[in-house]
Amino acid sequence: MPTFNDREKGYETEFSHSQEVGFKVTARRNKLLGLWAAQQLGLSADAASAYALALVDLAVEAHSDAAVLDKVVRDLEAKGVPCSQEQIKDRMQRLAAEARKQLLSE
Repeated sequence: MPTFNDREKGYETEFSHSQEVGFKVTARRNKLLGLWAAQQLGLSADAASAYALALVDLAVEAHSDAAVLDKVVRDLEAKGVPCSQEQIKDRMQRLAAEARKQLLSE
């Protein structure tokens, strides 16, 4: 019969795993968003990869989706690509679902 400590460890393990998966999904989503935005900006393959990784790094450093959202919107607007925060938020949600799907299939 499991003891309280066994159940507590189980919950802690489950929580830790959930946090790790969430971090990986967010990082993958930001990479996918960066690659998409780079395409909209007309960046080369190497520049697109660098841009995508910069978004991943920004999210980790800022601990914020808002920082990523703001950067993408500013960069797209600076290049004359029509967009709104709502459009980018929607894309981020769709890419989060895609990122989760990709990670679960690996």
